[in-house]
Amino acid sequence: MPGRSPSDVIKREVREASAYTLKYLEADVKLDQNENPREIPDSLKRKIMARFGESGWRRYPAFVPSRMTAALSRFTGWPADGILVGNGSNELILATLVATAGPGKTVAMPQPTFTVYRLLASAMGAAVREAPLRADLTFDVEGLRAAARESDVTIICSPNNPTGTFLPAADLSGIIASARGLVVVDEAYHEFSRQSAAPLLERFENLVVLRTFSKAMAIAGLRFGYMLAGPGIAREVNKVKLPYNVNVFTLTAAETLIDAVDELQGSIRAIIEDRERLKAGLDARPGVEAFPSAANFVLFRTAHPAAEVFERLYERGVLVRDVSNYPMLDRALRVSVGTAAENARFLDALDDALEALDAQG
Repeated sequence: MPGRSPSDVIKREVREASAYTLKYLEADVKLDQNENPREIPDSLKRKIMARFGESGWRRYPAFVPSRMTAALSRFTGWPADGILVGNGSNELILATLVATAGPGKTVAMPQPTFTVYRLLASAMGAAVREAPLRADLTFDVEGLRAAARESDVTIICSPNNPTGTFLPAADLSGIIASARGLVVVDEAYHEFSRQSAAPLLERFENLVVLRTFSKAMAIAGLRFGYMLAGPGIAREVNKVKLPYNVNVFTLTAAETLIDAVDELQGSIRAIIEDRERLKAGLDARPGVEAFPSAANFVLFRTAHPAAEVFERLYERGVLVRDVSNYPMLDRALRVSVGTAAENARFLDALDDALEALDAQG
């Protein structure tokens, strides 16, 4: 490429973006990625493996995974022609923005929120309009409504990552009704809030709901997500979704879990109960501010730099997420809800870390 650097062909928007990265670290207690602390039962794993063993491996998955969308239709009560499946909900985030965002388009979203949305929208050349959360990290409903009126796509994560904030249906309805374009509700954590935007799909043709099996359904390692939308929207997004995007093993696992969803409810209830105990434990510690959460994690803040608290916890075998680089989250960290034993280990480690940092001055 005479006279030009190979990097010059990369779009400016991409060159200027910060990558979404996470350094892999080993730890006795891993509470940094909002994963389910409990594996699915061994009986379900054996059933998945048996079903997978009956499938043909040399063939591609079905071009249209109609058996999977039919299962999801029964599971959600939404028509199969309004359902798309993805290699995790992240792939469907990408496909939705490929179909809607670009130069001359505006994508609105609260801040702070899941950083992949801003990264992808900016990389596609769209303008990003932010609606900052309130000081208590709840949604600014009027700010979001104003942004939605002037945007082609409005993104709302509810419960929000990394804050755990939830947007009630009445407030969400007002935003959707005011929106100029699509409203995408990412409810990766909806099982832990016991509320969903899905019932609003019948009222609003401009609503898209994204979900994942990575959290409550405990198969983050298999990567499965799905979209609920009006059939017309699903048809258009499907045009830019990669073919054969979900492998046979993941499809088999997801179908099996749908059939056995009642077996997972105990785990979900336990996580909700442990979340409240974890927040209460944080609230009881002097100098710690913990925020209410409707997800499977709790955001908290201390008087010390988050990086120092993170390192002290890690020295004690506990891995959490430093989110202090997000807007409005100075000195904040996010801890996933683990098992009761893991949560106790975290709280003990936090006590030790804060005591050491206080003594350091």
